[in-house]
Amino acid sequence: MENFGINAKTTRLTKIIRAVRLLLHIISGLAQSAIYPHLDQPAQRRMAQNWSRRLLSVLSIRLHYCGVPPPPEAQRVMLAANHVSWLDVYSLITVCPARFVAKAEIRSWPLLGWLSRNAGTLFIERTKRRDTARINEHIGNALTMGDRVTVFPEGTTSDGTMLRHFHASLLQPAVTVAATLYPVAIRYTDTAGKTSESAPYAGISMLESLQRVLAEPWIDVELIFTDPINSSGKNRRELAREAEHAIASALSLPLPHMTPGKSSDPPGE
Repeated sequence: MENFGINAKTTRLTKIIRAVRLLLHIISGLAQSAIYPHLDQPAQRRMAQNWSRRLLSVLSIRLHYCGVPPPPEAQRVMLAANHVSWLDVYSLITVCPARFVAKAEIRSWPLLGWLSRNAGTLFIERTKRRDTARINEHIGNALTMGDRVTVFPEGTTSDGTMLRHFHASLLQPAVTVAATLYPVAIRYTDTAGKTSESAPYAGISMLESLQRVLAEPWIDVELIFTDPINSSGKNRRELAREAEHAIASALSLPLPHMTPGKSSDPPGE
C-alpha cells in the first residue's frame, strides 16, 4: 500500500499517465471550445462545468464546497475570490460556471490560452490604466446579459497562507448594474491536511506548476461561499472591504494591511 504521508509523492509512471490524460483532456477542450461560442447560455455553462470537473479529476484535485452558491436563475451575479492558483478558475467553474477576468498574458499560454479565449475569458492589461474602463464596460455588459463574472480583487496570486489587499476597480460594474456580489474563499490542503505548497501559482512557470500538481497523490480544494453582498447604496471600495473581510474571516486569515496614504486602486487598475 502506498504511503500517503507528508512526503508522499506519486510514482513516475503515475505522473506520466496523468500527463497523457491531461493532454488528451485539453485537446478535447479545444475541440469543444470551437463550438462553445455558438451554444446558448445554459449549454455553455454545462459544457464548462463538465470539462472543469473532469480536469480536476484528471489532476486528482478533490473539490469540496460549503455555503450557498448563487442559484442558477439568479441574474446580475458577480463573484469575488482570493487568488491562489490557476486551479481556482476550474474549481469555481465546477460549482458555479462564470466568465473570468484574467491578465492578458494568459492569452499566450500554450493550449490553455486558446481555450480561455474561446470560453469567453475577459483579458485585462493590468499595466494600462485606460484598460480598466474598457474591461469594466465588458463586465457590465456581460452581467446585464445574464452572464456571471468572477474577479480576483487581489490582482495576483498568494501562497495561500495570507490574503492580499483587495483592489476595488474591477468591482465598479457590480455597482453600475446593481449586481449581487458573492465573496468566495479558496483554500488548498495537502494529504496531511496542511496548506498545500504545490497548488499555489506564484513565481513559477506554468510547466513547473503542473509538475508540482502532478507529483502529489491528491490536493484538496475547498470553496467557501459566504453571504452575498447587495451592492445597492454602496461604492466599489465598500464592496471590496466587505468581500475582503468575509474571505479573511472564512479562511481565518488576518486582514491585509495597506501602506498609509496609499490608494486602494493601483495605477494599472
